[in-house]
Amino acid sequence: MQHRRTSRVEVQPFLTPAEVAALFRVDPKTVTRWARQGRLACIRTLGGHRRYDEAQVRALLGRPRADGGQHTGSEA
Repeated sequence: MQHRRTSRVEVQPFLTPAEVAALFRVDPKTVTRWARQGRLACIRTLGGHRRYDEAQVRALLGRPRADGGQHTGSEA
C-alpha cells in the first residue's frame, strides 16, 4: 500500500464586510464603499460577496490579533 503525501495548505483568514465594520465601528456599507474606492482590498467569492484579508485589516487598525490565533468566523 502506498502512502499519499499530503501537503498542508495555509489558509488565509478572510473577514466579511460585517466583521470589518465591527472592527472599525462603521456600517458595513462603508466598508463596501472603501473597497469600491480602492481604500481597502478585497476578493470576491464565487457568489460575488466581498471578503477582506484579516492581516490587512488589522494592519490598518494598527493592532495584531490579541490571541495570536486563526480567525474562526465566530468573532464579530
